[in-house]
Amino acid sequence: MQLGIIGLGRMGGNIARRLMKDGHTTVVYDRSADAVKALAADGSTAASSLEDLVAKLEKPAAVWVMLPAGAPTEDTITALAGMLKPGDTIIDGGNTFYKDDIRRAKALEPQGLNYIDVGTSGGVWGLERGYCMMIGGDAAEVTRLDPIFRTLAPGLGSIDRTAGRNKPDDRAEHGYIHAGPAGAGHFVKMVHNGIEYGIMQAYAEGFDVLKMKGSDHLPVEQRYTLDMADIAEVWRRGSVISSWLLDLTALALANDAELSKYSGSVADSGEGRWTVEAAVEEAVPIPVLATALFARFRSREEHTYADRMLSAMRFGFGGHVEIPQ
Repeated sequence: MQLGIIGLGRMGGNIARRLMKDGHTTVVYDRSADAVKALAADGSTAASSLEDLVAKLEKPAAVWVMLPAGAPTEDTITALAGMLKPGDTIIDGGNTFYKDDIRRAKALEPQGLNYIDVGTSGGVWGLERGYCMMIGGDAAEVTRLDPIFRTLAPGLGSIDRTAGRNKPDDRAEHGYIHAGPAGAGHFVKMVHNGIEYGIMQAYAEGFDVLKMKGSDHLPVEQRYTLDMADIAEVWRRGSVISSWLLDLTALALANDAELSKYSGSVADSGEGRWTVEAAVEEAVPIPVLATALFARFRSREEHTYADRMLSAMRFGFGGHVEIPQ
């Protein structure tokens, strides 16, 4: 299939490359001419503007917008809506607030335009590992674009299949789902990222306790000088708390056990706040996820070993730069 892609940053460029590796064609645009040139060298059709991208797409056209949430995505989708024709589809693969998806889908419907939201997880490793996708929008249009999603997804891989699972729809096992109507994909991804905050905070705090066991504030006989890299490594192997985040932690510690190059000032990209807001609306208690969000706010005032570990994990999976240049 053919897909237009707008935004060729940490994930957009690799989405195009993964699609092309499987025989799909891409038309790409980015404000950075160098980014467009790099993708063209890899086989994409370069576009010099949004208008040029739309003109080069076959009908019905599908355009994937991979830009930061907020004004960059909003402005781009508004512009595309004035260029596309009935039957065309706009896909928002960024971290958009799900209520904005609901509004956009409703606004685009009278024009005959389809709107699909794709919560996309995989970070800078997606080209190699694939992207876990949570998709919202019209079921028929999601099905029509299934070849795109199936290529981008990780596939069955080497993960053991869940005993007792017997569903004719195998998309979840391949790493993507149709979650529901417009907004459902980004809602599921929003909660995914809220959980991610909690898991990362638990690792960071635990390692901080381990690190401080050598503190001068403790009696001499109770002090241990523990090897953070070894602990992370042994926990990766057979432990009930093993995970990809722990893999990334072990990688960072193997290179620098003190994590000295990381700032420890940890950003939040919006989804954690939105998850807390959704929990308030639903009257659902989420003390762990809320505390993890507030810990990120605190990290901007004082920086602990735990905060540096959070920075290291964010850089590891998403390329989020929180490292002094």
